[in-house]
Amino acid sequence: MQKTDDFSSTPTPRHSHAVVVGAGTMGADVAIVLARAGARVTVVEPDALKRQALQPHVFKGLSELDLARRADAVTAVADVQDLDWAEVALVIECVPERLPIKQALFARLLELAPADTLLTSNSSSFPISAIAQGLPTQERMLGLHFFMPAHLVPLVEVVMGPQSSDVAADSLCQFMRLCGCVPVKVRKDKPGFLANRLQHALAREAFAMIDEGVASPEDVDAAVRFGFGFRFLAAGPVMQRDHAGIDVHCAAAATMYPSLSNAAVPAQALSDRVAAGRFGMKSGAGFYDWTPETRQAERERYDRLLQEGLRLLADELPPLDRSF
Repeated sequence: MQKTDDFSSTPTPRHSHAVVVGAGTMGADVAIVLARAGARVTVVEPDALKRQALQPHVFKGLSELDLARRADAVTAVADVQDLDWAEVALVIECVPERLPIKQALFARLLELAPADTLLTSNSSSFPISAIAQGLPTQERMLGLHFFMPAHLVPLVEVVMGPQSSDVAADSLCQFMRLCGCVPVKVRKDKPGFLANRLQHALAREAFAMIDEGVASPEDVDAAVRFGFGFRFLAAGPVMQRDHAGIDVHCAAAATMYPSLSNAAVPAQALSDRVAAGRFGMKSGAGFYDWTPETRQAERERYDRLLQEGLRLLADELPPLDRSF
């Protein structure tokens, strides 16, 4: 990414130095996204064990793409003070979801990063306007929201705050396309941005029906995966309306909308499990029970199907430059 004061240069990951702050699950996968496009990547992580685990993780992820040779482009340091900021074009924050931590980091980045470096946050909880509140040069601050696992799910949201530069957002979108991602520009940083708002609208109705005894958790999952969700691989909800007929869907909406859940609090099926410590895989139980063995098998199945989906969509995804 050639660096200019107005952020209007054409992004080129191959000639860029990008910084990822945080080497947790998301940060490590984001490093793979950047490295596979040829960017030089520095990951900032104070935890020594996470720094040690980073390189094997990146090597494995790139090896699955036959790009293991690019793993050496990823290095790690313990603190943002420990790297050369002169040529850094992009920063992606992937620190824990606590607003004071993010705000403090962005304030520090303003002291270190050149004036034309784009400063972005992967936060799924906090809008970029809240993270950047009170800071100067908010025009170069954007949300850059990936979805787990970041190196397998193509979508990335480029989220604009009220002061974000539209030119900077377009430049970042182009950069992410060259990283093999499918960027969508979210022009207002509403809670949940774009994709999570859609996802939670579905989830609210799903868990409301579980609460009501309409269907079991297993049948809700099956209805989505093998019904309308199966078609989403081929077309999103807007295109589906053109396929099926807008008049049909409009009539169905008029019948169903009055009875859809509009609850302002999480469903009992969720809150009861949280109260019981049933958080999902990480606690050994959620809606389903998990042992270390079944959790590993499920993650392998999940990742394998995502990789198959990527192969099916290969002709519609931005291509990666494999020439070097």
